[in-house]
Amino acid sequence: MAIEKVNIRQKMDSFADYWNPRIAGKLNGQLVKLVKFKGEFVWHKHDEEDEMFTVIKGEFNMELRDKTITLYEGDFIIIPKGTEHRPVAEQEVEVMLFEPDTVLNTGNVIDEAFTKHQLGEI
Repeated sequence: MAIEKVNIRQKMDSFADYWNPRIAGKLNGQLVKLVKFKGEFVWHKHDEEDEMFTVIKGEFNMELRDKTITLYEGDFIIIPKGTEHRPVAEQEVEVMLFEPDTVLNTGNVIDEAFTKHQLGEI
């Protein structure tokens, strides 16, 4: 495997659609994913995996059943396994996800509009 740097800005600029994570890197059974989103996602949870969301550009609300946490550029949040959550962005936001390669983006929910069974690499 060749060792190369990854420019997050270039990768983010290579796509425009929402709620469609792309794999930007792999390490130790974990995936580094880049995604843009706007609007409301579905309520879901991941029974076996934690997820980390890092805001690259913009801001969004992470809705939990008991509170809402607003994340701004440079912030990250870790959602523990088993925790119901829903990302919501009023405006476009760019996010880097760090999660095990077993994670289905909609967790325990299959949604025709949002579930991605196969992720592209960038």
